[in-house]
Amino acid sequence: MFNRLNLSYANRKYAFALVLLFFVAVMSVALASSGNDDFDLARREVLLRRIGHQILLQSGDSTSRVLPVRKIAADEYQISFEHQFSFQPELMMDIASKTLANDPMSKSYVVNVLKHGTNNVIYGFAIAENKKDDIISCNGRKQPSANYVINVKFKSESVIAKKETYLLGGLPLLAFVGLIFFSSAKNRKPNAKEDISLFTLGKVLFDAKNRKLNINGEQVDLTTTETRLLLIFASSPNMVIERNRLQKEIWEDEGVIVGRSLDMFISKLRKKLEPDPNINIVVVRGKGYKLEV
Repeated sequence: MFNRLNLSYANRKYAFALVLLFFVAVMSVALASSGNDDFDLARREVLLRRIGHQILLQSGDSTSRVLPVRKIAADEYQISFEHQFSFQPELMMDIASKTLANDPMSKSYVVNVLKHGTNNVIYGFAIAENKKDDIISCNGRKQPSANYVINVKFKSESVIAKKETYLLGGLPLLAFVGLIFFSSAKNRKPNAKEDISLFTLGKVLFDAKNRKLNINGEQVDLTTTETRLLLIFASSPNMVIERNRLQKEIWEDEGVIVGRSLDMFISKLRKKLEPDPNINIVVVRGKGYKLEV
């Protein structure tokens, strides 16, 4: 009987913990729905402004303004600019898709580029949650300088409803994980480090993930070592990078001792960056190197 009483007590403990966890989860849904949706929509507008900023940089414009993002419909926004600019379609698509990948609520959307004050679509593409449904057109045809606006229309599905669906659907899993946490008493910290692999350096678009440079629409391949070197420079442009740091991060951290010359790889990078005269890797005597942009 004593064992049965202990078992019953343990069951009641876990049942109480489960009910408590469920109650907390429901309250979290309510609080998230009432408080964080405005934040998510505001964050989306910031990402849209970032798209405009990256597009101007890609066109060689680092001074003119991206005008305030306008919400022109329930799920549609317009990005406009202070001055005219030209663009490479595939670069615009790459910038938009990689930027909006940071918005978990923006899985499907259509991007249309129009001339300001008209309804004429100059260029457009559609990105779908299922990649086979993507619609890509007119890549490889650089568009002339003009006063463009960019309309981004998201799939008509309420951000709020979608969020509530995710939270409610995850309650059983949350309860199960909570029980594991109660029994193991271990804390897990999520890794919130953002993977940033796309850099704009003057007229050069550096894609560290795919080890490529895009210069005036031309693709230039990079080796693994060249990519790691340029990633260090791109993360700290116009700053002196010590020679010892480069050697340590490229080779010593992997426990590999090689006779390769750092100067040789710097020289190869210089040649691949030559098409843009505004970018150069210079030697800072007695210290190291600096990527001048």
